[in-house]
Amino acid sequence: MSVRLFSDVKSILQLSLFLIVSVTSGQIRPLAQDHVAIWTSPDPARIYCYTPAICRLPSGRLVVTHEISSAGKPVPPDNKPFHEARVMTSDDGGKIWTQRHTFNLTFARPFVAGKSLYIVGMKSQVGVLRSDDDGITWSEQVSLNDKGIWHQSACNVLFTKGNVYLVMEKHAPLRGIQGWQVGDLAPVLMRAKADSDLLDRKSWTFASELVFEDLPESRMPNAFGFPFHPMDRKKVTFLVPPKGRSIAPAGWLETNVVQFTDPQHLWHDPAGKTFYLWMRANTGMTNYAAIAQVKENEDGSMTTSVVKSPAGTPMLFVPCPGGQMRFHVEWDEKTKLYWLLGSQTTDSMIRPDAMPKDRWGTPDNERHRLVLHFSKNMIDWCFAGVVSIGATPKESRHYASMCIDGEDLVIVSRSGDEKAHSAHNGNLITFHRVQRFRSLVY
Repeated sequence: MSVRLFSDVKSILQLSLFLIVSVTSGQIRPLAQDHVAIWTSPDPARIYCYTPAICRLPSGRLVVTHEISSAGKPVPPDNKPFHEARVMTSDDGGKIWTQRHTFNLTFARPFVAGKSLYIVGMKSQVGVLRSDDDGITWSEQVSLNDKGIWHQSACNVLFTKGNVYLVMEKHAPLRGIQGWQVGDLAPVLMRAKADSDLLDRKSWTFASELVFEDLPESRMPNAFGFPFHPMDRKKVTFLVPPKGRSIAPAGWLETNVVQFTDPQHLWHDPAGKTFYLWMRANTGMTNYAAIAQVKENEDGSMTTSVVKSPAGTPMLFVPCPGGQMRFHVEWDEKTKLYWLLGSQTTDSMIRPDAMPKDRWGTPDNERHRLVLHFSKNMIDWCFAGVVSIGATPKESRHYASMCIDGEDLVIVSRSGDEKAHSAHNGNLITFHRVQRFRSLVY
């Protein structure tokens, strides 16, 4: 007991010293600015990186998946579009990485279920592959459905009641939306027994579909400025005429799943059959996420619906730091806290026509400051620290994933340096370690 007390006091003193030094030096120092480059583009002008994801195996091995792509454009030597997804592993805590496999999925993430390592992603339909030897060899890739065009990013995976839960997103392209079609996405919660064969589509149950564009609530009048910029519901709007700084129709995407186990939480379900979806909100605003809920029915099916407040008011959006961009949620059982990794904006009120050339997209689309928050309820967020900052807006640190490795958080980021093509099309996959992350709680 005395040893643990000493350790806790030491951690508090270290955090206090960190805060004192940071304040007196006039700036907050990043928690994990130093990084290991897992992949560096050999041709930053034409070959980019996407969708980093990470998990930890029971053996302690770290597994990372990520994509390399020419973004649909032909490149040498074959003068064809290039795309490849890779499996990387590290047995020394992330210092050295070994490539183990390549596969043909996008928006993929690795996770452990039962005694196996799986990767779920999409190639039009939802696809999955499995390794039974810690990522060295892999099964053939199989499809979990035959219809539809699917989407996602490397968002979280939830384990509870002996099940694994994750979300993929299905396009409903008959709504007439042009351009970036996040308005026609339906987040679909997927469930399977964690010890079942996840290559067997019969192991999976898919929740009902809820399409953003179909919701009357997405058209309801409000007093918090949605949409913030002029936004057509069916086509791209150019904020800087004639065709500059385009903004797509409103929508949701890149979905995390959480469950509230605190009996005092207003959305706690004593039966444990209600799940909540937290999504990036494409609204032109910053620091709002879109939400929905999924309920498990007596027959095992799952129904997706709009969340309502205790007063019965529909809730499509909630406060969420970085909710305008891809974010990652990780539940920590030890602290009973939700940890949030996402992008911080500093200049979203700039006029679109005044934006510097190295800024990507719309004013709410800053991508070079990766930050960490924690919360007991997914609504009230406490700032834990800056993870890493790019030297310029073009040098991104974004679309990051994380997992817990003992007392640390390990993070992989879609990053860029001065050689990057743009903030969106980066040239680095970087690995970061936030040491003793629980000591950041105050």
